[in-house]
Amino acid sequence: MLNSPAAHETSGCLFGNDEFKGDVMRRWTWLVLLGFACSPSRLLAAEPIFEPGAKLKVEAGQGAGGEGPAWHPQLGLLSSGNGHIMRLTRDGKSLVHREGAGTNGLLFDAKGQLLACEPKLRRVTRTELNGTLTVLADNYLGKKFNQPNDITVDSHGRVYFSDPRYGSRDDMQLRDDQGRTIEGVYRIDPPELTGGEPKVTRVIGRELDRPNGVLVSADDRFLFVADNNNDSHNGARKLWRFLLRSDGTVDLNSKTLLRDWGKGRGPDGLKQNQKGQLFVAGGLNKPNPPFEPAEDVKGGIYVIDPNSGELLDFLPVPTDEVTNCAFGGADRKTLFATGGGVLYSIRVTTSGRVVWPQ
Repeated sequence: MLNSPAAHETSGCLFGNDEFKGDVMRRWTWLVLLGFACSPSRLLAAEPIFEPGAKLKVEAGQGAGGEGPAWHPQLGLLSSGNGHIMRLTRDGKSLVHREGAGTNGLLFDAKGQLLACEPKLRRVTRTELNGTLTVLADNYLGKKFNQPNDITVDSHGRVYFSDPRYGSRDDMQLRDDQGRTIEGVYRIDPPELTGGEPKVTRVIGRELDRPNGVLVSADDRFLFVADNNNDSHNGARKLWRFLLRSDGTVDLNSKTLLRDWGKGRGPDGLKQNQKGQLFVAGGLNKPNPPFEPAEDVKGGIYVIDPNSGELLDFLPVPTDEVTNCAFGGADRKTLFATGGGVLYSIRVTTSGRVVWPQ
């Protein structure tokens, strides 16, 4: 159960007491504070993103909602937490699914196999349908990865993942020809495309500061990358969009800024709904000086237009740090979010985009 004064003691739903007058007004208040440039009439005229009257619900606590939520129609919701892969069953029970996994980002590929970034062992893996574990990549040109973080796939089965380093920067092996560390984005081409062994290619290097969340659009046209350096005064806290070529290479000259979180906590994991709208985890409820002193970049899910970068809506999440989100449920209209070790859910009006099942 969430240990927070903002939580309803009996329902497990946030903002459930009579003091508050609905999630719509709360989100409007946050949007004003965040500089959302539109009139109330425009907001009311737009189709709502979250179901009217929907409340943020606590699904599991005690560290279960750390990162990387991924929906499975039979298993329920998997997430990274407490060093394990956790599972929220369809009937709401929180269990350990894979003990000691040391994972971060999770995603089911088009065959229903679980892809996982494992920063603890500095590798990317796939759990086959029979339960065996396959290491897809654990080095680039013989050098160990930093900390594989988030993962996405395109329609050809190519896997893309980010490789930042948070915390200690000891033993960072990936460097450029000037000896500077590289925190990049990589692509794994499957044997079906290479005609042999899987091939690992770096698609973004020092063009970004510290890539975190990654997402390929449904039509394979774009690669979205959350650039989040949270321990530097001038570190990036930005969401970028790149053109993705048909062969899986990234057009680095197409780099387009969608949103800048300034002096607050930057973007983390992100997903898209069927309309293409981006749901981006980010922000902090409590400033974190000296590097993240902003008081107005609150923690939650930022809903962003993928073309203009316009902030369409904001869902406040009360526990720091808000790390990721995923769509699930039978109709894909339940948004799950992870924040401060808590797994939340809320209903949305448009189905989310998932790779599997279709």
